[in-house]
Amino acid sequence: MREHLLTLAGLALGAAVSLAPAGRAAAAPVTAIDILLDPDATMVTASEAANADLLKTYPKGFSLDASHRPHITVLQSYVRTADLDKVYAAADKVLASEAYDRWKLRAVKYYYLPLGDIGLAGIVVQPTPELLGLQTALIAAVAPFAVKTATAEAFVTTAAEPDVNQPTMDYITAFVTEHSGANYNPHVTTGIGTKVFLDALLARPFPEFTFSPAGASVYQLANFGTASRLLKTLSSGKSLEH
Repeated sequence: MREHLLTLAGLALGAAVSLAPAGRAAAAPVTAIDILLDPDATMVTASEAANADLLKTYPKGFSLDASHRPHITVLQSYVRTADLDKVYAAADKVLASEAYDRWKLRAVKYYYLPLGDIGLAGIVVQPTPELLGLQTALIAAVAPFAVKTATAEAFVTTAAEPDVNQPTMDYITAFVTEHSGANYNPHVTTGIGTKVFLDALLARPFPEFTFSPAGASVYQLANFGTASRLLKTLSSGKSLEH
């Protein structure tokens, strides 16, 4: 009897071990994406100047570079990695119907999201009916491939930036419900600064300017919602085809 019980226990343990990898494999890989508009040189220059000022007050922040591209987020989402090609095709179809390079967008103020004693800063872009319409269309196009949550594995991490903070992950989870439509705050992220500096910055008059989108892309996100890895360059739109 004792030998029989030991045999059954061994079989049960073996079954549990063999099932464990299958259970883990069932969680399909997810990618944190940003479908975005690439701004023209006017906005890029303004963003880089703002970033340089921020780094003077908070050197631990990030520079705007190839891994932290200035951009205007239209939609952030978690999508199944296996469906990325379908996401690109769906987004490309939406962008191909828009003459977005002809849009005149207006930068109207600085803002920041507080993160303790520091803040994630940006330049706010005035929403337009065209920009809101584009967001609505992209949300609908990507919805079949979206998932609600993800882990840090969905993001780009490096030896220099190995972590993804919880506010970043939560922001993407809540993007469609809390940051779209009437709640959409189009902006170009410029970096991280101290709250003291950012409060003083917001108190100063902002030199408003106009600019245009220069292109559209899908990026994989990194910490603080930065556009870190180019995944796909999207359609140039109607007016750029001629």
